[in-house]
Amino acid sequence: MLVDLKLASLRSTKPHEYAIRFLFGGLITAAAGVIAMRYGPVIGGLFLAFPAIFPASVTLIENHERKNKQDAGFDGTRRGRIAAGIEAAGTSLGAIALVLFAFILYRFLPGHDPALTLVAASLAWLTLSTLLWLLAKRRHAHRH
Repeated sequence: MLVDLKLASLRSTKPHEYAIRFLFGGLITAAAGVIAMRYGPVIGGLFLAFPAIFPASVTLIENHERKNKQDAGFDGTRRGRIAAGIEAAGTSLGAIALVLFAFILYRFLPGHDPALTLVAASLAWLTLSTLLWLLAKRRHAHRH
């Protein structure tokens, strides 16, 4: 499993798919705002950390993979579910790393330079999420 960037996939994404992602992201962000108003910013912030476009993205990935297989004459249901599962696993790793990001902001934002704290938290998130991905990749390689 290699991480790569496919700019061509931006052209294959239909405008309504971007709209769905935008709508899901907006609804989840709005829900986090309502929760923050009701229960305070700490609890609301936990919900804001939810990967807002994940529900839409995983659904679209499943549909794309299933359709690609069906276009080739196969069922595609299993392939779509596997692709959605891989996306969910990667999102989970990134979300776990967000805990470190939030902790660094919580601990160091009061009394320290906000820009420097944000950069440090972002680098910590990137480092931890990359390490978790490498560990998952290594574990997967050993299992197969």
